[in-house]
Amino acid sequence: MTNPVLEGLAKARRSAVHLEMRDAYQMNDPEFIAWRNGKRLDPTADRSEWWRPFLDVATETTARGVIMRRARIVSEPVTDYIRYEHDVTFPNIVAGELVRWLPRRLAADIPLPGTDLWMFDGEAVLFTYFSGVGEAVDREWRTEPEVIQLVSRAFELVWERSMPHEEYKPV
Repeated sequence: MTNPVLEGLAKARRSAVHLEMRDAYQMNDPEFIAWRNGKRLDPTADRSEWWRPFLDVATETTARGVIMRRARIVSEPVTDYIRYEHDVTFPNIVAGELVRWLPRRLAADIPLPGTDLWMFDGEAVLFTYFSGVGEAVDREWRTEPEVIQLVSRAFELVWERSMPHEEYKPV
């Protein structure tokens, strides 16, 4: 079975945006559990110790000139999972992805889609639906103009208000 996110990134010509709005994902992820137990990625270590396969795709995508932006809307005080995500984001930056953070209280007046998503070239949206405990349970492609417009507007508002990764300090 193919991964629709990787398919979208492979086809992207101009842009790929990712909006994340949950405060926790896959709490049984072995990497998250290791982090909770004290494991930390070392940016000065050999890249093979912290590089992930997704980052190869991100690097290839950004090398083609595609602008990859990821915005995360987070509740504060942040969850352990968000602290983990913040801590392990530096490889995404190295791969060429632009990452920003927005405290949820600053997003209260933004009309947002109901779930996390990827949008490619402003033409196709891939929604990901999650269970209550953060497991991805389904994905759906949407291309209707009104869906694209909602997602584009929401993402741009979030992006304008959010802080670059280097400036955001989880509280």
